Amino acid sequence: MKNWKDIIRHRTFRYMDHSTKSTFHGKAYTAMTSFAVDDALALSVSDEQSPPVVRLWVHDETIVLGIPDGKLPYIEEGVSFLQHSGKNVVIRNSGGLAVALDKGVLNISLILPGVKHISIHDCYEAMVSFVQYMLRDVTDAIEAYEIGDSYCPGDYDLSINGRKFAGISQRRVKDGAAIQIYLDVEGNSRERAQLIQQFYEVGKKDEETAFTYPNVDPNVMGSLSELVGVDLTVEDMKQRVSAALTDFTEEVVSANFSEEELAHYEKRLKQMEKRNEKIQ
Repeated sequence: MKNWKDIIRHRTFRYMDHSTKSTFHGKAYTAMTSFAVDDALALSVSDEQSPPVVRLWVHDETIVLGIPDGKLPYIEEGVSFLQHSGKNVVIRNSGGLAVALDKGVLNISLILPGVKHISIHDCYEAMVSFVQYMLRDVTDAIEAYEIGDSYCPGDYDLSINGRKFAGISQRRVKDGAAIQIYLDVEGNSRERAQLIQQFYEVGKKDEETAFTYPNVDPNVMGSLSELVGVDLTVEDMKQRVSAALTDFTEEVVSANFSEEELAHYEKRLKQMEKRNEKIQ
């Protein structure tokens, strides 16, 4: 197993704060955009056209579905329910199941090169440790294990005292990986969980399915602010990301998309749009 600091430590990092963007190259900046952007950056990092990247993103009133969610027996009814609840709905291209995003949820993408020689497990561990490091002054109680009745349960759910506030997915493209985490920083975690709970009730009903979908219990979810007893905000967490990053690199740079990255992005966005045709 590689040390997580060795995985994260690079001489230069590219820092991209997309958390307040509303448009990107002439189109609305949606969660679909974000997944295409991460793919483009993973390709660029893989080809050594960009240093490793930390990217921050926020999408209000959005439900991001996993690929298995698209196979729910009543997926059209489930999506219609979410849309009538005022949510944008997107099927992502990375692992996991449905998650709820809004302005109180900060997403962090850690985009790294050379991952053919780094296990998926080690990349997940690196993100877990990075979050623990960012929050080391407010809590030492963050654990990583599956919270089975949460939404999007997985081995790398982050929780405090058994209540989940974050989940991680990973997307590998060539020799680059985008390790993506959502952090439920502030706001009403119960409402988020109840909405996902209702989505599965509508989308699955009582049908038997080959895939096991979660029975979401809102009581096992919580916001980070609630769980640590400190009024953390998305802005606070953005500052923590930036501060932590400087401890693992000599240089932090900012750069707009290159022409090549834009070409990758346009191609990946078309793939995302194709993936989402059935729910639009």
